[in-house]
Amino acid sequence: MRAKRRVVTASGRPAGSSRTPPVRRTRPAFVPAQQRPRIESRTTALEEAAEPIALDLAVDIGRGLVLPNPILVASGTFGWGVEAVDLIEIDRLGGICTRGTTLKPRTGGATPRMAETPGGLLNGVGLQSPGIDAVIERYASTWAAWATPVIVNLAGTSVGEYVELTRRLEGAGGVAGIELNLSCPNAARGGILFGLDATGAGELVAAVRRATDLPMLVKLTPDAGDIRPIARAVADAGADALSAINTVAGLAVRADRRGPFLGTTYGGLSGPAIRPIALRVVYEVAQSVPIPVIGVGGIASLADVLDFLAVGAAAVQVGTAALADPGLPVRLVDELTDACTRSRLSSLRDLVGTALPTKPGPASTKGAEYRP
Repeated sequence: MRAKRRVVTASGRPAGSSRTPPVRRTRPAFVPAQQRPRIESRTTALEEAAEPIALDLAVDIGRGLVLPNPILVASGTFGWGVEAVDLIEIDRLGGICTRGTTLKPRTGGATPRMAETPGGLLNGVGLQSPGIDAVIERYASTWAAWATPVIVNLAGTSVGEYVELTRRLEGAGGVAGIELNLSCPNAARGGILFGLDATGAGELVAAVRRATDLPMLVKLTPDAGDIRPIARAVADAGADALSAINTVAGLAVRADRRGPFLGTTYGGLSGPAIRPIALRVVYEVAQSVPIPVIGVGGIASLADVLDFLAVGAAAVQVGTAALADPGLPVRLVDELTDACTRSRLSSLRDLVGTALPTKPGPASTKGAEYRP
């Protein structure tokens, strides 16, 4: 992915001298502007000589799904996991969320499908899938041999499709849980996204819950004006955890400026550009529901992981940054472990929610002023 460019102008000449071209220095898009330490070292000489403290990084999602650590890979960036076997140590991840899986085979969006942006990636890949039966046949036996939990991301256009997808996963080897994609149109409600309608989202989750005892994550869309009613409806309907957020709708223009660049017209924006949005949604949702929240959106460093934990995330998913650097998620596991060990923490829970208010605050729709 093309690096984000920062423009710095420096003359370096006395007044009145001839002008010189500006000096341009580049900074990679996935490196934070400032590496801010998030965990202060509290060790003393006596503590360094003390016995090491056992560290628990496990995250209990519910219904028997316990992640070994809080670093997962996000749907759409690691395929169905098998594509990354030769690139990283799969069994060191906290979990794998597969790319979106549909009931029938789908070819995905028209080309071109991707456009780089200054802060990430705009993609119009769409729901490209071989269909649920092919996914089970090709990958389930491999998943069953892994220690890392595999969570199958599901996408459909009706409650019935989601229910049927879930039923076909019942008993399939290696399936640790499911993740419902709410950024899909609900045909029964005029095509409005499931994630924009609290009633529709609740009905979907309730129907899937009746069809399975598999652990269920529900992935929220950031396009909702007030995310809190959606989150509460989904939690009340039986979700075990929430993933926040999915991509943000965006547009790229052709070089000749005679139309949109992507074959799908619109695409999903991901990467560092959406991190503040994801942090805001996690912050709001964590104050609204009693179930775990998994932060997704622009995570590219240990500082990002710690920020998401601080606003209430129990775990995180790494997406776009892993496309540029597949080894990043495993390194983040090591960096988080080292940071906790240096601070002599015994549990990841000590880092969760430290930035949350003592009592729920207003929604961003009321608590922020966007007009100049």
